[in-house]
Amino acid sequence: MNGANMAAEMAEQPAVIELLVQRRTEVTASIRELLPEHLCGTVLLARGSSDTAALFGRYLFEMASGRPVALASPSLHTLYRTAADHRGYLAVGISQSGRTPEVVSVLEHMRATGARTVAIVNATPSPLGDVADVIIDLSAGGELAIPATKTFTATLVALALAAAALGPLPWADRDLIALPEHVSRVLDDGHPADVIARRLDGADRVLTIARGPMLAAASETALKIRETSAIFAEAFSAADLRHGPIAAVTPDVPVLAFSAPGPAAADVVELAAVLRERGVTVSTISPEPGSDLLLPAAVPEALQPIVAVVRGQQIALSAALARHLDPDAPAGLTKVTLTR
Repeated sequence: MNGANMAAEMAEQPAVIELLVQRRTEVTASIRELLPEHLCGTVLLARGSSDTAALFGRYLFEMASGRPVALASPSLHTLYRTAADHRGYLAVGISQSGRTPEVVSVLEHMRATGARTVAIVNATPSPLGDVADVIIDLSAGGELAIPATKTFTATLVALALAAAALGPLPWADRDLIALPEHVSRVLDDGHPADVIARRLDGADRVLTIARGPMLAAASETALKIRETSAIFAEAFSAADLRHGPIAAVTPDVPVLAFSAPGPAAADVVELAAVLRERGVTVSTISPEPGSDLLLPAAVPEALQPIVAVVRGQQIALSAALARHLDPDAPAGLTKVTLTR
């Protein structure tokens, strides 16, 4: 049956998250012990869906440390051979397979030039783990579907636990403990996502919008829709969309708007209203009453992307099945992409 593997792996997410949360003290302590005496900043290194996970990490690491956080440009090292000094930096390489050649080689280079290095992987041993000082093993088990689901949410949780080593974050320990139950309830409530997916029928383009940490959920949802449904989906910060791209948003382009109560929410709500005035179909994904697709209200804003990406997975799966596509095996994709 089309999508059987993706659906099964989505269903495993509460158990995978729970196992990782149970290791929270161990994971956070291992990063804390690794940190340089004077942390200059953090560099996050990834490709594909791991890159959208890194976007979530960028918010959390800078929020916790008060130090700059950058997403690495691997080609500067692999193609342009740029000299760099990473002393005082924490470098985090993210790869579910642990085998993406450029992620491995760049993390190795960063370590050689002074960085303290962390590998977030779902496979040990792995080439990426071999070049890292600390390994965070997601322990999510194998994934048969091409689109990453349980490994992606596990990566977000791992980044949250690692970021907690750098400083305080806006959640309590009980919020982490409650995450598996929140994800489970969202998975049990799939019908609204089917309704949203039907709004994508016939669309050649889809936009996802958000601000703050929730931008990672919008970016991952756009990626999942592209992978599974062959729809050109693109994510924008609500702020960036106003700076020109909004001119290309016409009524035939459905928009998915992600938000959670916090400083960024009002901007997303206001943009959604502007788009609706232009005749655009906007579907809202948030904890606010009246949203088209509800998120659990008890989850703090900084952790909401972990739950919101599950809603995005539901939409992508439903949209693919409505198009009679098999999201387990999208055309032209493989589980591991060997870029250099």
